Amino acid sequence: MLIAMGIASWRIMVSMVLGMVAMALIFNMWGYNAYMEIPWYYHFSMGSFLFAMAFMATDPVTAASTNRGKWIYGFLIGMIGLIIRVMNPAYPEGWMLAILLLNVFAPLIDHFVLQSNINKRMKHVQ
Repeated sequence: MLIAMGIASWRIMVSMVLGMVAMALIFNMWGYNAYMEIPWYYHFSMGSFLFAMAFMATDPVTAASTNRGKWIYGFLIGMIGLIIRVMNPAYPEGWMLAILLLNVFAPLIDHFVLQSNINKRMKHVQ
């Protein structure tokens, strides 16, 4: 319903899943401790990943606002959240910390995306 109303971004949701899956597969290959050997699909039901993905990361005020920025923002939340969760078993809900961290960097992500678009268009002008 949030996607249909235009409040939540499907780009952030999909990229957050992709980031989490990518990091989980990297951890599965590394396999340093028992938390790294958890299959990637178990992370969907463990903890609050789905809640964080649907309701927290897609906040339209604090998330990235450009389309490419939303892909980067969500992917990094998925990766960093899983790193926090797996590397520090005392903090099992790393998603909220990852969202807060990326909320700080969302304007910077948008700035670099806009700057790359400006540079690309300036090449066509010259």
